[in-house]
Amino acid sequence: MVIDVAGKNGAVIGAASGIGRSIAHALAEHGAAVRCLDVDDAGAGRTAAIICELGGQASSGFIDVRNSANVNEVIERSREGERSLDFVVSTPGINIRKPVVDYNDADYDAVTSVNMRGCFNVIRAAGRRMKSAGHGSITLISSISCRAVEVGQVVYAGTKAATSQMVRVAAAELGASGVRVNVISPGPVETELTAPIRQHQRWREAYASRTALGRWAQPSEIAAAAVFLASDGATYITGAELFVHGGWVDIGHEYVCTNAADK
Repeated sequence: MVIDVAGKNGAVIGAASGIGRSIAHALAEHGAAVRCLDVDDAGAGRTAAIICELGGQASSGFIDVRNSANVNEVIERSREGERSLDFVVSTPGINIRKPVVDYNDADYDAVTSVNMRGCFNVIRAAGRRMKSAGHGSITLISSISCRAVEVGQVVYAGTKAATSQMVRVAAAELGASGVRVNVISPGPVETELTAPIRQHQRWREAYASRTALGRWAQPSEIAAAAVFLASDGATYITGAELFVHGGWVDIGHEYVCTNAADK
């Protein structure tokens, strides 16, 4: 069993920061050539530059997962030299925390355009490319919110549940072509986007207390799962949802974090 990605070529979407950046670094550290993509193309460039400074192989570019034409073009151009596209990992997601009765159409469109349409655009583009090649691994990032109930999360949780189900169906459709599709659902992760939550001690401790390990995850702990799913050690894993949540317990939560960005 080989849990590495040496010699593989692929893309990480959302590589400018947080979990995506950590995944890009981890894949490069394990020998992959990584195309760092983000709507923040400058941030993606910084990630790629650091990887190269550390001796890895990386390049960067712009992508907007909400724009299907852009996603199709970038995925088609993502091959490095004559290499195939061996993996795509997509991490972008946004959250607007509000009670459902306070949600407006603009809020709904903002969240679903990234979390749901964006995931669809990536699966479709990468699936087409990999199906024609006869192999490949697609990994999306969902959230424990796909199954956990928390007030203020109607739309976000709905999009994450949709992501998990899209992965299962896509895996069934693409499996015969040698393409694997999986999803990682993290629990609370320490990133820049969760800082508004973590800066409040009661909220920070409340989220930590819902895990069996009693703490937040580091982005590198999510990245380890992504490397595994892209590797030859996971060649018989598809349609799977890998929960990296520290043993999240589905119990009541008295704290409501409003207007705070999520992972």
